[in-house]
Amino acid sequence: MANHEIVIAGFGGQGLLFSGKVLAYAGLLEGRELSWLPSYGPEMRGGTANCNVILSDTPIGSPIVEKPDVLMVMNTPSLDKFEDTVVPGGKIFIDSTMITRKVNRTDVEVYYVPATAMALEKGLTGLANMILTGALLEKTHCIKDESLDAALHKVVPAKKPELFDTNMNAVVLGREYVK
Repeated sequence: MANHEIVIAGFGGQGLLFSGKVLAYAGLLEGRELSWLPSYGPEMRGGTANCNVILSDTPIGSPIVEKPDVLMVMNTPSLDKFEDTVVPGGKIFIDSTMITRKVNRTDVEVYYVPATAMALEKGLTGLANMILTGALLEKTHCIKDESLDAALHKVVPAKKPELFDTNMNAVVLGREYVK
């Protein structure tokens, strides 16, 4: 598998850290070297939030992603902050419901996914993050399908097993949107 340095960013409460945790846990189940580094403002909801995820086949020197090859953003301030850090040839996944501007670069692949609108339309309120995660998985293949299934079973709280199916439905929507 290829190495991936991923930044997932947006507002607190959008499920960004959860998406990163799912990717990291899947990497753990695959026996890969990994890092998951969350970062968020002091606000409970609505403040800035992001996480760095590194999935590697070799030891990781630092958990900080300075030049991601994958960027998933759910608000305009995050796109403004991280767009120029993506390596040439990298991929950017944008919730186009929440971000109306286009990426200024031509040396990256960009996927505009109306994740928030799709989540509302399909009754998956609060799962726009997983729709974008599905798009990311479809285009990067950073983890194996069976690892995603197992990781979601571990990360979804045991008290709420019904959330597994809704999260998987959201992932499938994102995958299908970018096929």
